[in-house]
Amino acid sequence: MGSFGMIIGTWLAGFLTFAILSFLYKDNPFYKLAEHLYVGVSAGYWLIYVAFFDVEPMLVRGFLDETGIEKWILLVPAALGVIMLSRWFPKTAWLSRWPIAFTVGVGAGLGITANIQGYVVPQIQATLLPITGLNMDSLDSLILVVGVVTTILYFYFSKPHKGILGGAAKVGIVFIMISFGASFGYTLMARLSLLIGRLYFILSDLLHII
Repeated sequence: MGSFGMIIGTWLAGFLTFAILSFLYKDNPFYKLAEHLYVGVSAGYWLIYVAFFDVEPMLVRGFLDETGIEKWILLVPAALGVIMLSRWFPKTAWLSRWPIAFTVGVGAGLGITANIQGYVVPQIQATLLPITGLNMDSLDSLILVVGVVTTILYFYFSKPHKGILGGAAKVGIVFIMISFGASFGYTLMARLSLLIGRLYFILSDLLHII
């Protein structure tokens, strides 16, 4: 039974892989079937994940196990979650604005803190590295300082980009393009890695060619 189930699963995975790749030819019902199946399975998976790994241990079990004020504080996020579901009903949809606003505000606050600590502060620390002597470390530090300063000057719009400011802005454009190119290359390599994995699955597990 296990072997039969594995065979069925392999052929189903192969069919869905070809259905997704068929979009390279044109939009078709097989692609739409695979797309909707993927979205539906993903939504169902995250619903079960949130229910059993967030709601049940953090809310239900937490409410039963906690004592004192900590126990009753859990009713606040529970109430906000229930009120958010009021968006399904037109007459009470306006109530969902409160939990949504709370969620967006908390998310923005946490996101700002995380970005400052994870990106801004390390960038400042990396820019303040010493430049001593003629070696590769000093050259790297110099390039980093020039890149950061010229990129910031490119986004300085209080004065026309002429003269020294204009030259620095053009250098900043070069660093920006290099950054975008590296990001695009990284994304492309990640997608190619996924494609290679699917091709290997088709040639090895499905068709047994390799």
